[in-house]
Amino acid sequence: MENVPNYKDAIEEIESIVGEIENETVDVDVLTEKVKRAAFLIKSCKNKLRKTDDEIKKALKELEKEGDNADIEE
Repeated sequence: MENVPNYKDAIEEIESIVGEIENETVDVDVLTEKVKRAAFLIKSCKNKLRKTDDEIKKALKELEKEGDNADIEE
């Protein structure tokens, strides 16, 4: 699946798909595709969250190192 929206748009699309399924407005002929798309979007969101978490941890670690160095310089 090629269309990877940003996080906010992906969440909105997931919510839309879930709503369609819950309201039983999804035609059975497209249900499989909707579920596959939702699974793809969920995986994409999870990957973005993991990447963001890693980047935040890295940034905080750098700040911590800078703080340690500032203590030494004083």
